[in-house]
Amino acid sequence: MKITRSPVVLLLIFLIHIPVSTRSSLEAAEPALRIMLIGDSTVSDYHKRPKDKPDLTGWGQVFGEYFNDDVTILNRALSGRSSSSFIREGRWKDALEEKADYLFIQFGHNDCPGKGDRETDPATTYQDYLKKYIDEARAAGMQPVLVTPMTRRVFENGKIRTILRPYAEAMLKVGREKNVPVIDLHQKSVTLFNQLGNAGSAYFSPSKDDRTHFSGKGAREIARLVVEEIPAKVPSLKPYLKQPAP
Repeated sequence: MKITRSPVVLLLIFLIHIPVSTRSSLEAAEPALRIMLIGDSTVSDYHKRPKDKPDLTGWGQVFGEYFNDDVTILNRALSGRSSSSFIREGRWKDALEEKADYLFIQFGHNDCPGKGDRETDPATTYQDYLKKYIDEARAAGMQPVLVTPMTRRVFENGKIRTILRPYAEAMLKVGREKNVPVIDLHQKSVTLFNQLGNAGSAYFSPSKDDRTHFSGKGAREIARLVVEEIPAKVPSLKPYLKQPAP
């Protein structure tokens, strides 16, 4: 007698007889946790470095080194962008469509006075743009994390002189209002550079005259400052950190 099996029964038989090794491979192919970064040149990737800065590196470029293999970093930060221009150019719209799990936001350097149409006011427009990122990220299913802009390595009388603190304070304020974790990279970088001093922190720079961007070693130090805050500020990411951290 001929026995006919329904497609559902055949599928169940197939799944039952899949070797364990094959099933493990299928599970391993599941999408990893995805962390997106948006920001400016201090965060971005550099695949074609200028000749005078052969070691130029953004901290977002090496951020993934501190996470295990279950994490994929989507670094969408770009040189020269501010909180306003990143939106105006359509880059935020494109980033939103990728729907990562977490979104780390760091703007400020190109929001400062003197940056033309990229400039924002820390008391008003800068906060408005941050809130837009937060609200739209949440609507897309992403958990936002704010990162205050690190200081430039500019010293005066042996101590860091920064113009970025108003933007850091504005970001902290938005974080409180919107119940978003904030990693105060600005304060952590000021503290670190004051400890190291001008000569002692020289290795952070990709060239003698560049006091904004980072060498590979400097970028890793900045990324480490961010990672140090994750267990307290974003505890859900703690299981994904390498132990011990590099």
